[in-house]
Amino acid sequence: MTRKASAPQADEIMARVQARLKRAAAFRRRTGRPLVTLSYAQSLDGSIAARSGHPLALSGSESLVLTHRLRAAHDAILVGIGTVLADNPRLSVRLAPGPHPQPVVVDSRLRFPSYANLLRHPRPPWIATGEGAEPRRRAALENAGALVFAVASQNGWMDLASLLQRLGDRGLNCLMVEGGAQIITSFLSARLVDQVVITVAPMLVGGLRVVDRLGPVLKPYPRLRRLLYQPLGDDLVLWGEPDWGG
Repeated sequence: MTRKASAPQADEIMARVQARLKRAAAFRRRTGRPLVTLSYAQSLDGSIAARSGHPLALSGSESLVLTHRLRAAHDAILVGIGTVLADNPRLSVRLAPGPHPQPVVVDSRLRFPSYANLLRHPRPPWIATGEGAEPRRRAALENAGALVFAVASQNGWMDLASLLQRLGDRGLNCLMVEGGAQIITSFLSARLVDQVVITVAPMLVGGLRVVDRLGPVLKPYPRLRRLLYQPLGDDLVLWGEPDWGG
């Protein structure tokens, strides 16, 4: 573990992220899927919100700037429908220079609302849904500008490996996964995370845990390698690469 001095713009963290992203195109050619960066904020006790469906501001102002720098560095950003319904996010780049990432929403039952800010995003959202999605709802979202495509399910859940293959086929080299808790847990359980950027806020919440049970399939428990951590305002930001071999 290496400790770095504080830097207002988290340049050390960004340097690690961008070093991986430079190899993202080659990664996609080799694997068929985009390189995945998992990034989220949590409290000291591992909470992402006070309770499900009720967003909680955790990141400080400096950490928010880092989040927007990360967005600008990726081809696309992915969230689950729960995040859309709870936060109505824009998923754009506003606090840092750079392009807006392509928004991607995992929405198995097409609950995506017509009032969503993402329908006014500079890049209309891509919505990944289940194969049995209601045709009229799909047509309404497509008429509103969204791209809707079906992805196979596995054991009642969307097959994330298939989803990533579809995104790779659409030319995405790198993907930032931002939440919520179910999406984060699912990507970790599927071992589809290549680097992580975690912001830890100095707060005790006792609420919704960001990572649910990963299950015995992940034993021995994965560790982060090449770990770097950096104070950023009152927060602590960690970067690392999951060692899926244990």
